[in-house]
Amino acid sequence: MDTPPNPKIKTKIRDCSSQNIMFEKKAAEYHCVWDYEFEWTKDHIPADAKQPLKFSYDKLAEQALERINVISPPPPSSNSRQAIQNADASKNVIPGPTVQPPKRDLYTLLRDNAANDAILGRLWDEVNFVPEWVDWDQIERGQKVFYRYAVGALTGLAFQGLLGGMASNRVVETLARTGGFSTKIARHRFFETFQHVLECTKSLSDIQPGGAGHASTVRVRLLHASVRKRIMKLVESRPQYYDHQAFGTPINDLDCIQAIGTYSSNLMFLQLPRQNIHPRKQEVEDYIALFRYIAHIVGTPTEPYESPRKAKAWMESIMLTEIDPSETSRVLATNIIKCLEDTPPVYVSKEFLEVGSRWLNGNDLADGLGLGNPGYYYWALMAGQCWLSKVVAYTARAIPWLDELQIAYFRQLLYGYIVEGDTLGGPSHFDYKYIPENGKKTTYEEDVPRPVEAKKPFSVETVYLYAFIVGVVAMLLTGALGLTLSLNVSKNLISILS
Repeated sequence: MDTPPNPKIKTKIRDCSSQNIMFEKKAAEYHCVWDYEFEWTKDHIPADAKQPLKFSYDKLAEQALERINVISPPPPSSNSRQAIQNADASKNVIPGPTVQPPKRDLYTLLRDNAANDAILGRLWDEVNFVPEWVDWDQIERGQKVFYRYAVGALTGLAFQGLLGGMASNRVVETLARTGGFSTKIARHRFFETFQHVLECTKSLSDIQPGGAGHASTVRVRLLHASVRKRIMKLVESRPQYYDHQAFGTPINDLDCIQAIGTYSSNLMFLQLPRQNIHPRKQEVEDYIALFRYIAHIVGTPTEPYESPRKAKAWMESIMLTEIDPSETSRVLATNIIKCLEDTPPVYVSKEFLEVGSRWLNGNDLADGLGLGNPGYYYWALMAGQCWLSKVVAYTARAIPWLDELQIAYFRQLLYGYIVEGDTLGGPSHFDYKYIPENGKKTTYEEDVPRPVEAKKPFSVETVYLYAFIVGVVAMLLTGALGLTLSLNVSKNLISILS
């Protein structure tokens, strides 16, 4: 039986009892953590069973990266370039024109050299192998699920997946050391993550071997190996740089299971339900199956995603032991809020971002992340957003032709705007550009660069306000209609009886 790892979570369990939640359940069988309640079952994973996963990782990708680095050496880090420049200056060497080295594409290097190197060949065969449990029809249905609930899915992934994900106190120690969540970079990195999801769901051929989504997933796998190898190399010369025993190996198997869950089980069982959107059973099965296959490609253990039941149990087990905001968590969450505030494509305010995070993560976790708690107006906006998301999704899924039309529309809109438009300016190859270095760790930042098109007069908050007003009017009219019908029925009964 798993037990809460710290007093903060124990307090949450006592709070559940005080609220008379599941009063008839034994305390040993039931948990309430970060405003989420669940019953412990045989599918849940005790803390001691998860512990080895903090030190196991994708060794094959790391071995393959070493071979790729021999074939095509990586460019020097910024510290190395600075050292060379300083050495030249001390020798009075006049620097020549700066020549940018060509960017390496790790996927292309793997593909083109797989036939000539045993280790690269093993990795290439593994990522292109299609397990027997893969059903391509189901994978395609799973891709459509994302766009069927696109508005709610993007909201959930932004507020719970990204901002809520900063509460994982071990994972953020790796993120903070890459520098990728400084205010200057976090927005771009945020949309790069969305690019990966969009490429994996763009079409069935895109996620199959040779497709753009498949290639991006392989690139992400090698990128993880690059970051892990770099941090562990720094630890060899400076152990205090990263506490390996406390945080585990960077980007370990447990971290990767949690990352896959953020985009799959969390969306199905936490992010959408907290917006009062409930996918159908078959949709959940299809979507989890899609991300089980993505886990296979990216080198993550696939067992946790063998079924929706197991995926949900893993999500809850991770919430119980791995979510506990630290000071680093608060730094990254604050920087994310700053870099997304009043920026395209939605131009939302800081207050709306904070309320959205509270709605999707709960007040306890939002307090732990140091987020503000704005007034009722912004809560009304968030209610309008949830109502709108539900109406759009439920209406479309009830009408097959409209469902297909909406899926095609969101596929084209999101990929065109985020990937091909000004947001990213073209597909990212997930280059190794956020490089961990000694003395480098993300801290609080005040200077937030704004895109040129920022602070436009229109904000999506206006749409949510209208949605809230329409929703309130609809409820009042429905209530008035129901009351009128009840009174008429009562009058008729009275006249009949009299």
